[in-house]
Amino acid sequence: IPVDKIRDIIGPGGKIIREICEVTGAKIDIDDDGTVKVAAVTGESGEAAVARIRDIVAEPELGVIYNGKVVKTVDFGAFVNFLGAKDGLVHISELQDGRTEKTTDICKEGDMVKVKVIGFDDRGKVKLSMKRVDQETGADLEAESAE
Repeated sequence: IPVDKIRDIIGPGGKIIREICEVTGAKIDIDDDGTVKVAAVTGESGEAAVARIRDIVAEPELGVIYNGKVVKTVDFGAFVNFLGAKDGLVHISELQDGRTEKTTDICKEGDMVKVKVIGFDDRGKVKLSMKRVDQETGADLEAESAE
């Protein structure tokens, strides 16, 4: 993994790495050069640990659809957690087609949603859309309309 991502996996006081070890049952060792070693009793346990680590170090890609969880609703939209520890904003105009009076009419905290990365603001924050993704199937509605 990139060296600058090591602390993201370890977390404050080792919280994240301990949680991954407890949940998956795997042992994880990270060298200073970014080499990650995962030891596990079962292949399933090892793969689960590797998947969690990949989610943490993954960078959101423009145009890609992710499963996410609404972590906070505000007047101007909803903050959605996706890709491990990444959060992005679904602006109220991107919740659904047409006008939305209140964010909570469409989603609430804890809801699982499908979001598409539509851009990044000047501070590197992720801009997401729910209306461009079929919430049932996860299909990209923009790709379908382009055909």
